Parts: sequence; C-alpha cells; structure tokens
Amino acid sequence: MTELLNPVERTALLTAALRSAETRREDRLYEDPYAARLCGDAGPELLAEVRAATFPPDRPRSLPSTPDYNAIRTRFFDDFLHGAAQDPEMTQIVLAPSGMDSRAYRMEWPDHIRYFEVDRPAVLEFKADRLRGVAPRVAHRSVAVDLTDDDWESRLVDSGYDPALPSTWLLEGLLYYIPEADTHRMLERVAAVSAPGSLVAADLVNEAALTLPHMRGLLDVFAGWGCPWLFGSDEPEALFDRYGFDVTAVQPGEPGADYGRWPDPVPPRDVKDVRRVFFVHGRRR
Repeated sequence: MTELLNPVERTALLTAALRSAETRREDRLYEDPYAARLCGDAGPELLAEVRAATFPPDRPRSLPSTPDYNAIRTRFFDDFLHGAAQDPEMTQIVLAPSGMDSRAYRMEWPDHIRYFEVDRPAVLEFKADRLRGVAPRVAHRSVAVDLTDDDWESRLVDSGYDPALPSTWLLEGLLYYIPEADTHRMLERVAAVSAPGSLVAADLVNEAALTLPHMRGLLDVFAGWGCPWLFGSDEPEALFDRYGFDVTAVQPGEPGADYGRWPDPVPPRDVKDVRRVFFVHGRRR
C-alpha cells in the first residue's frame, strides 16, 4: 500500500521508523510500541538514507542529528498535547496531518477528549491496516480529506468537531513541505475554525535552513524523494500572530526542548546565516 502514498506522505514512514528506533534505546524519551508496524518496509530504507547523509563515515557530522531532533520533537509535542488535555474545558484535539502518529493509541487521555486525525484517505487506510486490532485510548475520529481541499473544515465539523469550542491543533511535520502561500492559507483556515483560547503547536525551520551549503546533504535527500523543503521563517512568532495566535518559539537544545539529547550549540536568535528549527506553541486570542 505504500505505493499509494505521495512523497510527502511517505515521510510519515520515516518518522515512524525514527520513533521505532527511539523506542529501542535504553535512554528513550518516549515509547511508541506501534511505530515498528507503522513504518512499513519503506520507513527503515528512508531512515538509512538520512543516516548516511547525516553521519558520513569519512568526515565530522555537519547536519543536524535527525534522530535526536525527532526524539525531542516527539517528546515536546507529547508533553504539549498531554498538558492541553488536562484542562477540562479543552475537549478537542486535532492532528493535521496525522500521518503515522500513534498518540491516540499509546498515550493516556482524559474521558472528555475527542481526538481528530485529519489526513488523505490513502494515509488513513494504510494506517488502519497496520493498526488492525488495536483500539485507540480516546474517543477517536479519522477525517479522510486532503488539507488542500476546499471543504476539509466542513468534513471535520461533520465528524463531530465544534468550532465554537476551544480546540488544540498540532501541525507536525507539515509547514516546511508546503509553499509559503499554502502555509499562510493553512494558518488562516485553522484560525478560522479555532475558538478563542484554542491552542496550536507546529514545527518550522528558518529561511537559512533551506539554502545553507552545509544543509545540502539533507535537503538533497528530501528533494530526491520528491518532497523538497519549501518554506521557512525567521520570525515564527510574527507569522502566527498574523492569524491571531500568541506563540512562543523554542529551538531544540533550549530549556524545555532539550531533554538532555540535543548535541549541538544553540545559536542566539540574533545570529544570522545559521540553520534553525523552531517548536512553536501558543494560544488563539
């Protein structure tokens, strides 16, 4: 069934392979017992390509450590979603896109949460096949729709989502794969169906990460798969503020986004021409 996934969707198999590898570590930051089955046969192959580019045998690593980054990102957003769910007034969580994420199956959720996974039909069919016989641990709804479609919001509402109530949105592994105009449109559409007090989180690279020569090895891998990185921002707070979200952006390795795993120095925000990744999280005004 992997042949039905487009190049960007196949990166979800890479994420699952990374989560499977993290789960096997004694010092793991989380445990994902379903990642091995979700990554399929293609996931480990994609991970092998990333490892070969990231950890060359003949020279020091110059690229960010994808395994450490992914481990920190997963744990950071685990904590974000878990914290959001503790609020009894927060009844809706939306993963858009959901990819091969298994948080609905591996994490504990309060009874008041309704959990929506939005993704293309091919992705959700692949995932359902891989998780056959496994029950989610939350009131769970799959919304099979392309996020570029004109009507995904109405499809989400038809699945039980209420735009009048606060919600929590996770846009993980999405924004750097879509053009700038699509990023703005996505944030505009999310804001339009998010009541005041709603939460949002996303990961984002900066502009330099798309062009720096020493990033070429990793960028070429993704471009070779047919899913180049297309968008980055040096001002994530301003980007989200434009759509009514007050957010904080932290970099891996900074307090709250380290977990003892980030291996590289974290350059201050005023330093130019360095690669950055941001974990953005905040609230709808």
